[in-house]
Amino acid sequence: MTESTSEMAHDHYLVGLNLVGRRVVIIGGGSVVQRRLGTLADSGADIHVITPEATPTVESFAGISLHARPYERGDLEGAWYVLACTDDPAVNAAVVAEAEQRRIFCVRADDARHGTAVTPASLHQGNLTVGVLAGGDHRRSAAIRNAIGAALGGGDLGAAGIEAAAQERQPAGVALVGGGPGDPDLITVRGRRLLAAADVVVADRLAPPALLAELGPHVEIIDAAKVPYGRAMKQEAINEVLIDRAKAGKFVVRFKGGDPYVYGRGFEELEACVAAGVPVTVVPGITSAIAGPSSAGIPVTHRGVTHEVVVVSGHIPPDHPDSLVNWTALAQMRGTIVLMMAVERLDIFAEALVEGGRDASTPVAIIENATLSNQRVVRTTLGTAAVDAKNEQVKPPAIVVIGPVAGFDAAL
Repeated sequence: MTESTSEMAHDHYLVGLNLVGRRVVIIGGGSVVQRRLGTLADSGADIHVITPEATPTVESFAGISLHARPYERGDLEGAWYVLACTDDPAVNAAVVAEAEQRRIFCVRADDARHGTAVTPASLHQGNLTVGVLAGGDHRRSAAIRNAIGAALGGGDLGAAGIEAAAQERQPAGVALVGGGPGDPDLITVRGRRLLAAADVVVADRLAPPALLAELGPHVEIIDAAKVPYGRAMKQEAINEVLIDRAKAGKFVVRFKGGDPYVYGRGFEELEACVAAGVPVTVVPGITSAIAGPSSAGIPVTHRGVTHEVVVVSGHIPPDHPDSLVNWTALAQMRGTIVLMMAVERLDIFAEALVEGGRDASTPVAIIENATLSNQRVVRTTLGTAAVDAKNEQVKPPAIVVIGPVAGFDAAL
């Protein structure tokens, strides 16, 4: 879908690229790159990011090659597609010049007119892909794209309805939105609608990156990633930026993976906003503690097998003075235990449960990247879970399910 303006001599030509296994070079590592990585990764591209400094989310993004240095002429050798996304216009211009010399299409994020390609506002529903260009009006193209998505979902694709939906604006304030377990289709309808209306998005590392790619360039994205055992934005700084942007008249979405109130510190953020007099709303999300096992064919409860499920944080070990978990009592329960953020200390948690009375032969399922296309499941037992996880090189995010239901096989 292309909309012309009188200022444009020629319309851009919309085309779909097959990037599977093909080299894509991105120069830069900030919020613009952060919003593009999800959809580029989904395309199967061989992604190389070149930047002296990356946001925590870009730095920890799985499946890319990160080169921690400035751009150098020659970096585009062998590329099929290039994105110039630095905050230095001179560097972006140099990237475009090299790309043109090599006849490689190049997106210039800071000045689309001087690139050789532009990224449309796009959406994906099943095998349907829609792209919208609005003659450089990024806010309008994003709004029209969002309205088309809403119309497709509701079955009303009239032009008047789309234009009306595109004009929807939210008052200044904060929305704490749960993005679900990872698959972008698993966000709630309300969450997606509010995200589309945001002026500012403060995003966690586990917030679905494909949904960030749907945001227009006018939307400020702030990386609030908390990388396991790595870089993290302090909670006080997150609270402060939510309040500051809202008081500046912006509609701010605090975008999280899962549910804001399940290990998401959402209530702390709500308290801070309320104390500052900032209007705030909470949009629940599907928590990966339940959806992750479900996506692997594992019910966390089952008639005649288990009547309880306990979700436990693994961010601190059992012997830590701040631990609030009674591991002995937990071990003596017969139901399902779901461990979150527990991969790095799985040996310690398994040992505590066995010492507390859980049978070492208790089935365990470890679900990595739950609900995503690269989801995988490692089946093991409580006594061997830590060794198997290490041998299989399991990495966060991963969910550990312990109990009889972890032995269920949906293929039976």
